Amino acid sequence: MDIILFIMDFFIHLDKYLPMIVDSFGVWAYVIVFIVIFCETGLVVTPVLPGDSLLFTLGTLAALGALNIEALLILLSIAAIAGDSVNYAIGHYIGPKVFHYEESRFFKKQYLIKTHEFYERHGGKTIIIARFMPFIRTFAPFVAGVGAMSYPKFILYNIVGGITWVCVFLLGGYFFGNIPAVKRNFTIVILAIIIISVMPGVIAYIRQKMITRQKTA
Repeated sequence: MDIILFIMDFFIHLDKYLPMIVDSFGVWAYVIVFIVIFCETGLVVTPVLPGDSLLFTLGTLAALGALNIEALLILLSIAAIAGDSVNYAIGHYIGPKVFHYEESRFFKKQYLIKTHEFYERHGGKTIIIARFMPFIRTFAPFVAGVGAMSYPKFILYNIVGGITWVCVFLLGGYFFGNIPAVKRNFTIVILAIIIISVMPGVIAYIRQKMITRQKTA
């Protein structure tokens, strides 16, 4: 419980914790945030790590001169792209093993087929849009790998989505994070970013539930 509370506090008060990390670790702070972004996008077991809000706060610190914005743009774009690539590779490697049998307790072969068909039709749009949706961006490349989406197609959209995501939030924080009104309400801004980010997923979930309920009615 204490760990969960700390994670929630870290999410909400990034403006308090990140300056402490930068002051304490110096240049190693770049390595730390690189690892966080890589893990948030590259490992399906760490979707709770901060993404959008972390990038926005880093941009704010860069505007204050605590970090170099060019270095952040390059390093974190690489981290985002590499993370998705590793996630895809894990899904691609595990997929055939998971669906070796026609039926299993948690997975069904029909899900693999449907995922493959979905990514063949909407793969590019899915990978790019998923970048702006917490949790979903962590699972999308994994499912793309499981669904056998072709790697050349995946890596193209991965690069476009990764660079776009990093640039939008880093530069958003860089240019807007230190506006007086934003600084005074920084916690509210971070919460708003988190809520806005998860809303598309919530809306899609509710819509799917309503469709399923109508079909069974």
